[in-house]
Amino acid sequence: MIDFDKNAFEKTTKDLQKLGKDNYEAVLKSYGQMNKGFQDIGTSFTDYTKQAFADATATFEKVVGAKTLEHAIEIQSEYAKAAYEKWMTEMTKIGELYASVARDAYKPVEKAVEKTTATVTAS
Repeated sequence: MIDFDKNAFEKTTKDLQKLGKDNYEAVLKSYGQMNKGFQDIGTSFTDYTKQAFADATATFEKVVGAKTLEHAIEIQSEYAKAAYEKWMTEMTKIGELYASVARDAYKPVEKAVEKTTATVTAS
């Protein structure tokens, strides 16, 4: 017959329940971090789009008001160069935001995995 230690069983059960609860909370925290990060990314895209539209509108008005074809081409060329530089800057920023979201969302899960691993190996 197998010896059954009720106290050890209850302790192990409580430890596993706490571990499950802690892991669940870590996942929720991770989702919260992802949600915040994606909101920040959405805000950045919105701000960039508004500014790009305003810049394009202003450039169009300048091109329409140009006195010569050469001046209109110069205005368009300056706009194209500035728009490209702003686009590259913004996409770099957005890329960094995505990387930050991944890092921040992983931190709670990483801690939970470390804790779980330590608990399991100690048992």
